[in-house]
Amino acid sequence: MKTGSEIIVDVLAEEGVETIFGYSGGAILPTYDEVFKYNEANPENQMPLIVPSNEQGAGFMASGYARSTGKPGVVMVTSGPGATNTVTPVRDAMADSIPMVIICGQVSRQSIGSDAFQEAPITSVMGSVAKHVFLVTNENKLAATLKAAFEIAKSGRPGPVVVDIPKDVQTAEISYEDFEDANIAAYSNRILKIQESRLTQEKSSEFFEHLSNSKKPLIYFGGGVISANASKELREFIDYFNLPAVSTLMGLGAVDTQHQSSLHMLGMHGTPFANYAVQESDFLIAIGSRFDDRVAGVPEKFAPEAKVIAHFDVDPSEINKVKNAAWAHLGFLSLALKDLIGHAKKEALEFNFDDWFSHTNELRSKYPLNFNRSAKLIQPEHVIECINKITKGDAIVTTGVGQHQMWAAQYFDFKNPRLWLTSGSMGTMGFGIPAAIGAQFAHPEKTVIDIDGDGSIRMNLGDLETITNYDLPIKVLLLNNSGDGMVKQWQKLYYGGRLSASDKTLHTKDFIMSAKSDGFEFAERLTDQSKVEETIKRFINFEKAAFLEVIIDPEAMVFPMIGPGMSYDQMITGPFMEGKDPDPEIDGIDPKSMF
Repeated sequence: MKTGSEIIVDVLAEEGVETIFGYSGGAILPTYDEVFKYNEANPENQMPLIVPSNEQGAGFMASGYARSTGKPGVVMVTSGPGATNTVTPVRDAMADSIPMVIICGQVSRQSIGSDAFQEAPITSVMGSVAKHVFLVTNENKLAATLKAAFEIAKSGRPGPVVVDIPKDVQTAEISYEDFEDANIAAYSNRILKIQESRLTQEKSSEFFEHLSNSKKPLIYFGGGVISANASKELREFIDYFNLPAVSTLMGLGAVDTQHQSSLHMLGMHGTPFANYAVQESDFLIAIGSRFDDRVAGVPEKFAPEAKVIAHFDVDPSEINKVKNAAWAHLGFLSLALKDLIGHAKKEALEFNFDDWFSHTNELRSKYPLNFNRSAKLIQPEHVIECINKITKGDAIVTTGVGQHQMWAAQYFDFKNPRLWLTSGSMGTMGFGIPAAIGAQFAHPEKTVIDIDGDGSIRMNLGDLETITNYDLPIKVLLLNNSGDGMVKQWQKLYYGGRLSASDKTLHTKDFIMSAKSDGFEFAERLTDQSKVEETIKRFINFEKAAFLEVIIDPEAMVFPMIGPGMSYDQMITGPFMEGKDPDPEIDGIDPKSMF
């Protein structure tokens, strides 16, 4: 016989869980106690339970762990507010296809629905934001339900799975003979069908017919490639056919951003050369990407010359959701790309896209990223460039959400997948610090850097203490422009410069004092442009946790920018970048008058 809590811990150990992130409370205490006893009994193979400042932080720590490893991040919280505090991380993980298992304590079965202390209807609350939700009311199904949660979280299109476990299920005595299966046959069958879906000779021939009729093919890949662990196959595919490629925000690192084929990031704040290549392409090959509104804000204006779109994905709901695909394949990306290369070799197919490839390189040379390099005030892009130069594309970078996120995406190089950890679809402020913590626990040997903004960092500032409590050598860079920079940018461009609730100059938060009070030995403020490179070098090379606040130009904006209703060739490139049409009208106003 074993208690439910013992079974929970046994399943976690069997699933290879290395770290649990969570905050205790009454309804989860039996399981927390079993985690303690397990760790005492297994000093060489512990599952440390990492305590954040609140449960939202725990969720983002688990997300950072999952994003940097590909393995499910595990959260364990109590009932009521403990569970509801994880709603945002759960939705964030769902939107970005991140595998997580969230174990929530719940009031005892007889108290459910009675408005008991710290009771919340978690199955109802989480049902609309998670990949799947379980409420365990039969203790004999506990082990099977937990195993099913891990299977669902990591299979197909990954996502977060919530398991709500009443306290009396945790304390119940359960016999191995009484174990029952969890019925997820329908889900397993759907995944099996996708797994078995391979490209036929006929389907492959159709794809290559489209490719042979193309003069300007372009690969448009997204975070689905990283979720599918298909980066190796994508790189082989790109090299074999000598194709240029653009990445979504979430796809950065799937292809080395310094590779000759990489045009870096497309979209609202993508590189000018990537966006122009998309605009000219006649055959768009979408791989693990979903044509979201930050890429295809006006679908009919996106890739207007692409007479044919091919779409590879594991989720049938994404096919033809935004843009119609003339050719589509539902299946595992790695297998599909292998099948296409194999077919091309077998049929001795040859393609020559040298002229197009050369043209995209010319676009890169003619329309590079740039900023005000002669400014007296510190420019955020320069700071990112300095960090990038030191880390050489091999650091794990997390971010909050705002302008700093876009500058980091634009000016960092990423050699490999799972080095770029950011909140994409949800755009959740406060993501950066806890995600960095999760990533550092997963990769204690790597340099982990959080790039944050003064608005975003406030959301989970309490987890600075978590960094030092666990002696993590995380580097926290705060780009401070005294406000919600991205909101201010939109207000300046589209709302007559009325900075409603976005100007934070009246706020008096001393971030350096906060960092010092939380135990950071390196806590400095940088205001002098001439000291940027020297200070950044000391900051990155400091052996322990380090906090650096950089006071940046408050007027700095993120460019390029594709505004509402604009096509890619109408992007606003700002005063320091070349563009085909650098002066598109915004509500009848010359953009240069705003700079």
